Amino acid sequence: MNSAEKTRALLDGLALNPLDVKGLLKTFGLIGVWVILFAETGLLIGFFLPGDSLLFLAGVAASPVADELVGTQLSLVGLLIGAPLCAIAGAQVGHFLGAKYGRRMFARPDSRFFKLEYVAKAEYYFQKFGPAKAVVLARFIPIVRTFLNPVAGVLGMPAKKFFVWNVVGAVLWTDGIIIAGWALAKQIRDVIPDGQIDKYILPAVALIVFISVLPILIEVIRERRNKKRQARVAAELDQASIDRADFDEARRPQ
Repeated sequence: MNSAEKTRALLDGLALNPLDVKGLLKTFGLIGVWVILFAETGLLIGFFLPGDSLLFLAGVAASPVADELVGTQLSLVGLLIGAPLCAIAGAQVGHFLGAKYGRRMFARPDSRFFKLEYVAKAEYYFQKFGPAKAVVLARFIPIVRTFLNPVAGVLGMPAKKFFVWNVVGAVLWTDGIIIAGWALAKQIRDVIPDGQIDKYILPAVALIVFISVLPILIEVIRERRNKKRQARVAAELDQASIDRADFDEARRPQ
């Protein structure tokens, strides 16, 4: 089966069961990983694809115990190089489409797979954290990592600046989770019963993603504290102004 046939078969497989990560890896291997990463980050229809769990299990599939846990063996070098390249290329396509077509890209009714709230959430992160930080952090947030790329283009983020932070985010996200899966594979084999890795893979990935988004949570908490502090200081200043005015009024000759 050549590359074109594998890609076509992969798309047919995704249409049937896009969340069967183990089955996708066993059937399509590296090409499957590359195509899914490109689609999830570059095409608006790809946000439902299993990016985090795919990367983690791909890392497991590149480990010495891959055959026991996944039933297939992938190239670690191919993953560490190809995964970020496809994620970078996909995001650049998304940014290009956003810059070219603007908000017309999102001028469609809500459906099972598309909701305007996804776009609003991506725009919220873009405005809240600033362009550079948003592009990097969005990689670790499902759905947001799909929609933020065209949103960055719509909002006028320069392509060169987007590319720099796109590379940083893509490498941290893809290679970070792949290496985590590769490093934990032996421990997973020792702990998880045979044939039950699918049951435990999502909690493991959820934990990794939670750790990954901790900087976002810390940033949100810090910002809320700053706002409360600013509001308290403003209230104290207002009260001080009122007290001063009352004091001056009391001292004024009758």
